[in-house]
Amino acid sequence: MRRVSPLVASGVLVVFAFALWYVIFVVPAGNFWLKITLASSLLAAGSVAAMGEGRAALFRLRLVDLAIGVGSALLLYGIFVLGKVLLTAILPRAGADIGSVYAPRGSLPLWLIGALLLLVTGPAEEIFWRGFLQHTLTARLGRAGGLVAATALYALVHLCTLNLPLILAAATAGLAWGVIFAWRGSAVAPIVSHALWGLLIFVLFPVA
Repeated sequence: MRRVSPLVASGVLVVFAFALWYVIFVVPAGNFWLKITLASSLLAAGSVAAMGEGRAALFRLRLVDLAIGVGSALLLYGIFVLGKVLLTAILPRAGADIGSVYAPRGSLPLWLIGALLLLVTGPAEEIFWRGFLQHTLTARLGRAGGLVAATALYALVHLCTLNLPLILAAATAGLAWGVIFAWRGSAVAPIVSHALWGLLIFVLFPVA
């Protein structure tokens, strides 16, 4: 049986991601955290299945990538703290929009939300958006083209929320993780960065 090409698989999964994000953020039924955990896990599973033999190199564990992941998570958190101050000064309504992002925070125990973000959601999102999608687009469009296209799609998938701070946050974080992936050629540093950043910003030290 002929294997589906990574480019075709990435297109199918992107369409699936847009549908899933609509269900996560717009459809009120279900628990937000469980929905996003399941959605990101499905995308990651599809990505790993479509990667083929090159998947091992994308997840090779190196200490330097762990350090870059931790450092970039702390730096990105600082950027978001500063970004909130600037954005709310320019757009007073942004404070309410940022607060709405934290609305589902009480729907599960904080320790469980933290565990899901650290161990499942953050890593799974990076496996799909950077490890598979950006890697596939880079092979087609070059390093800069793959970075721009993957970052744009990561921001646009949040458009259904109509929440400007959230869309800008996705673009900013997606660009940061995309640059790290393009630099290192590995998904390990973005996975560590996304997982720790999510824990910091949603559980330990919220910016709302």
